[in-house]
Amino acid sequence: MIWKPVLAALALAAAACGAKPEPPATSTAATNATSATAAAPASTQPRIVALGDSLTAGLGLAPDQAYPALLQARLKGAGLDYEVINAGVSGDTSAGGLERLEWALQGNVKILIVALGGNDALRGLPAAALAANLSQIIERARARQIRVILAGMEAPPNYGRDYIVSFHKVYPALAEKYQVAFVPFLLQNVAGLAELNQADGIHPTPAGARIVADNVWAVLKPLAEDAR
Repeated sequence: MIWKPVLAALALAAAACGAKPEPPATSTAATNATSATAAAPASTQPRIVALGDSLTAGLGLAPDQAYPALLQARLKGAGLDYEVINAGVSGDTSAGGLERLEWALQGNVKILIVALGGNDALRGLPAAALAANLSQIIERARARQIRVILAGMEAPPNYGRDYIVSFHKVYPALAEKYQVAFVPFLLQNVAGLAELNQADGIHPTPAGARIVADNVWAVLKPLAEDAR
């Protein structure tokens, strides 16, 4: 099923941004993200890593308002002793996420949240490449006995129905193939709602980020309880 309201919202978002994708993550941003992770003290505390783009990084939000930080608070409230690592880099594609996977998985990582693909869609990158990149991320994580949550994304309609459909099918197909936990659409109940998005029409407000956290938490909580 294609998320028609979501596709319309993404079209409006693209128009609002001049139909341009997010700029690629600068080397400084990537270096800072890598350094932050590399500088983290060695710890045996189990980790949950959120690998994503600006939606994960929390562009336009305070650090404690991004959905990974909200998940950290919920885990603590549920008595689940995990450290959540925000491995989101603005502008990142699925290829970029794959390239930095090794440092993202440093430490005692138990669960990996994969929330990539939005920038692939905005740039019209091939759905087959998206599938290949996500497959490698999942396979490498599972080779380390890390459980994976795959979060889906939708393509804007600018590139035509064939692309929209092929892009949409990537996520459920991979979730079924690898039998991983699945969030069908990261921005469910947020995309297209002006009151839940910043002025660019793409990135959630604090209230929107809380709903994104709800979407992920529904899948993460039972997995986190089982992975202890």
